Formats: sequence, C-alpha cells, structure tokens
Amino acid sequence: MRSTAVAKIPLLKHVELPLKKQVRASSPPSPSPAARQQDAKTLKHLLFEMLRVRLVEEQIAELYPEWEMRCPVHLCVGQEAVPVGVCAHLAREDYVLSGHRSHGHYLAKGGDLRGMMAEIYGKVTGCSQGKGGSMHLVDLSTGFLGATPIVGSTIPIAVGAALGCTMRGERRVTVAFFGDAAPETGVFHESLNFAALKQLPVVFVCENNLYSTSSPLSVRQPAGRAIFWLAKGHGIESHQGDGNDILEVSELAGRAVRKAREGGGPSFLEFETYRWREHCGPNYDFDLGYRTEQEFLEWKPRCPIARLKQRLMEGGSLSEQELKEMADRVRAELDEAVAFAKKSPFPGEALLLKDIYAP
Repeated sequence: MRSTAVAKIPLLKHVELPLKKQVRASSPPSPSPAARQQDAKTLKHLLFEMLRVRLVEEQIAELYPEWEMRCPVHLCVGQEAVPVGVCAHLAREDYVLSGHRSHGHYLAKGGDLRGMMAEIYGKVTGCSQGKGGSMHLVDLSTGFLGATPIVGSTIPIAVGAALGCTMRGERRVTVAFFGDAAPETGVFHESLNFAALKQLPVVFVCENNLYSTSSPLSVRQPAGRAIFWLAKGHGIESHQGDGNDILEVSELAGRAVRKAREGGGPSFLEFETYRWREHCGPNYDFDLGYRTEQEFLEWKPRCPIARLKQRLMEGGSLSEQELKEMADRVRAELDEAVAFAKKSPFPGEALLLKDIYAP
C-alpha cells in the first residue's frame, strides 16, 4: 500500500493561488449581489453539509486499511462544493444519478449515512443490501436512483427519468453527475441531443477535476476546447464555473434547477475542481507520476470549506466554537454509523439472486 504521508496544510486555512490548468473559454455569469449576501443561516447550512461530506470521507480513508471495507472507494475530498451546492436546490422527490465517485452526491441528496456506511462494509443493512458497495449506491426513498462505475452510463438513465417525469406531468428535476471523461463517450452526445430535442427537465453536472484515473485532459481532449462548449453545440444552455466556490456553484445550480422545474428545458454546468486523493483508494498518489505533489499543494488552499468558513468568519457570522460544534455533530453521527455498519450482518444466500436482472 502506498504511503499516505503528505505535507500538512491546516484544513481550514485559505490562501488564493493562481490555477495551473486550462484557461476558461468564457466566464460564467457573475453572481448577483443578492447571491453573495445570502443569509448566514443558509451559508452555515452549506458549510455544515460540506464539512459532513469531508469528515465522512476522511474517516473512510482512515478505516479502509483495516480491510473490513472490501469494495473499491473513490473519494471526493476537495470536491464537496459541487454536490452540496447543486443538491441544496433539489427537493426530496427530485432525482439524482451519479458515477463511481458518488458519496458526496448521495449524502448531499439526503441519503442515510448509516445505510451508506453499511453498504461500503458489505452489510445487508446497506442501501443496496450490501451487494453494491461504494460504487453502486441506490436509495429510492431519497430520489437517489443509482450510481455505477461505467463512465457516462447513468447519463442516459437520467434523461430517461426526466422523460418519464415529463410524460407523467410531474415537476421533478433530474440531475446527472459525471466527470470530465464522460463527454468522451458516445452516449453523452446522444443523451444531450435527445434532452435538447424534447426540452427535458434535466441538469447535467460535469465535475471537471482534470484527470480520468491518471490521464490528464491534455491526452484526451483537444487543447483550447472547454467541455461546456460541447453542450452548447447541442443547443443546451451551458455554463462553466468555479467548482471550489460554493456560492458560484449554488447560484448556477439554482438557476438551472429553476429553469428545468418551470419547463425551460435542460442545462449543462461544468465545474472546475480537484480531487485530493488517489483516483481509487484512501491514499495520495503523487508517486505514480501523472501529477505532482506541488500541483496538489497549489489546489489544496482553495478548499471550498476553507473559502466559505473564511467568508463567514470575516462577516462575523461564524465562530470557532460553532465550527467545532458542527464537526462534533458530524463525528457523533459518523461514529454511530460506523458502529451500526460493523455490527450489522452480511447478506444471506437467499438474497444472492434477488433483484438481479438479465436480458
């Protein structure tokens, strides 16, 4: 197992640094003054939700070497603003679909932490009865229709779900989360074309963290072409935003969700962000050579949690004590969820072929 050693930077310290990545092809709409002055209660809720995702993922990374979690895990540490900022505008009955890096999406959509941890431990009390693991979370009670590791595979399912809502006359909105490799698949273009043609209530959210496993954008996509341009080419309103700024994510997502709910058709949002840990697993992977530790250290101070924490503290809306209380709440919930997962039974043989379908 690779070493987890890495230079330490305080979790919630924020310093602005220039991005070492592709230049934006065009700027997103500037957030309105009203959005920048959201009430402190709302902002503290967003901070809590991001902190919750972060602490859960860090705990998974800490526990993973115990070898009781036997499924692969893809952690979204550093990317918390996107799932939280988008799902903040969704109702429980709205739908979400995701890919392999799905923990943040599931939790932000209202998923049950106990069910998620039990699933990662392979227990029958998991949200997929212990048969799906980290990459196959499903929870219909909260509108989380599913996650799968096949790149781009849930995009057409999201479009189908949105079509079904339209046919039934429902006002549900469907969100499809995916990474920067999904636009390289054929089904991505087929889905966007159909969604535009039928003006479906779906929001496509691309989390562009620069890498597909260990392949950078430069070896996969033409230089100078932004991903959101592809969606524009299909006639879909598209924007590119800072995925590490929760306020920008929230405003762009809020517009897109409202538009979809009011019958205005699909939107495409590309959020530029960065994952801190390895593609798959709990460690850091700078020894592989596809990215450097220096690049990571330049992105780490852009932590979305740090940025919102700084804004709230500078405005006098948050104290260190309140921040500690938030963390304590999450840790108490997490400790209970881990204990629940560990003591839960594994699925029995009777479930082996249950809910398994083949053409």
